[in-house]
Amino acid sequence: MFDRDAEWAALARFAADERPGATLGVVSGRRRQGKTFLLDALCKESGGFFFEATEAADPESLMRIGAELGQYTGAAFPPRPADWHEVVDGLLRLGEERPVTVVIDEFPYLAKASPSLPSVIQAAFGPRRDERLRSRTRLLLCGSAMSFMGRLLSGTAPLRGRAGLEMVVRTLDYRQAAEFWGVRDPRLAALLYAVVGGTPAYRDGAAGGRAPGSEAEFGQWVIEHVLDRFSPLFREARYLLAEEPDIRDNALYHSVLAAVAEGNATRGGIAGYLERKSTDISHHLSVLEDAGLLVRDVDAFRPGRSVYRMREPLIVFHHAVMRPEWSRLERQGRAEQVWQDSQRRFLGSVMGPRFEQICRDWAQDYAPSDLFASPVAHVGHGVVNDPERRTSHEIDIVVSGNDAAGRRILLGLGEAKWQEPLGLGHLERLKRVRELLIAAGHPGAESAKLLCFGAAEPSAQLRSLAAEGEVTVIGLDELYAPRA
Repeated sequence: MFDRDAEWAALARFAADERPGATLGVVSGRRRQGKTFLLDALCKESGGFFFEATEAADPESLMRIGAELGQYTGAAFPPRPADWHEVVDGLLRLGEERPVTVVIDEFPYLAKASPSLPSVIQAAFGPRRDERLRSRTRLLLCGSAMSFMGRLLSGTAPLRGRAGLEMVVRTLDYRQAAEFWGVRDPRLAALLYAVVGGTPAYRDGAAGGRAPGSEAEFGQWVIEHVLDRFSPLFREARYLLAEEPDIRDNALYHSVLAAVAEGNATRGGIAGYLERKSTDISHHLSVLEDAGLLVRDVDAFRPGRSVYRMREPLIVFHHAVMRPEWSRLERQGRAEQVWQDSQRRFLGSVMGPRFEQICRDWAQDYAPSDLFASPVAHVGHGVVNDPERRTSHEIDIVVSGNDAAGRRILLGLGEAKWQEPLGLGHLERLKRVRELLIAAGHPGAESAKLLCFGAAEPSAQLRSLAAEGEVTVIGLDELYAPRA
């Protein structure tokens, strides 16, 4: 198990709770994050019951879970439940003598075949129901369909208010991913993260447990393990979209993601790319947000303006590099040529935006505690208008905190460049933005730190000013340095 200590501790507390009364928990997260591994290990450790659902008609699922329950309890004849009411009550009976962990994995498959199942569980877990009060079953529902699982406990959903645990198993962040893959070269780690992100199963399942040995081997590794039409990752981005039950018109959703990959980050920009009205794509954007494939970032300086970015690196790579060349990639022997021809798109549409996000993550989670005047509350982006010069400045990293009164204050402004060496021009632009914010009376602007993030070596002048304290320069070594 790698970096799931907090999740394991929470699951262990839930499973070992000795208090009377059955309890319900919900575990979600995209595929290949290790949910099943965690829950299966929990059941084995605690002597619990684990059932993995499949896409099947209701009678078959009832027959399967009845047979597995019979095997678990040692019944001479496996039970053949008539409906899910009998199944859930049977699960409650498992915990009549001691706390018993019960896991139903891939729960959305069962709910798709039997839409009333959440209501059945709601009724079975009624606060004053004798069967629940006599039981200490610890029932965990698990699923990878993020839009479905996200609604399970929200709004007017039947199970709202019934769960004692709600856990989302997230992907590894950029530092954890480097450690998991065993990559110590920060530049190589950033390149690898921009392609496969922090999904643990991609290492062992798709790449044979092997990362590229050096930056020189990175291109060939991508050709063999991502662009090759026989590689497990070749169609992975399509599968991530197809497994969401709310996504029915795959072509249009792929086009929305392609628009974002091309740099059309606003709602209007996406609509224009698709030659549609903004209202025509509102539902699609909401579904992609619910599925965890898109995230909407609100402008730090203009709350009414927001941009969309793709959360999963592999999907970004697919839409920026693979999808435009799909016909060539499906022909044998073309992957190497496609990779060579796609370098500009990879660096501009994949690596640049991902490096900016790595820098935001560093400011949020790994920056030294003494860098900013107060604890970091939020890191985002923003656009500042410059009427005098008739232009606007896009700021890659905007670091904010809260003052003693709870008011949002500015802590830092940052520029992030993957290819371009940082120099005095970048610092002057940040100074200009700070001046504009001071003139506008933005809280905290006077003391906001100026940050320059770069993968290339900065200019000597910038390094000299950093030594004098005018700017903080953060390179790859700092971004990937172990926490003190």
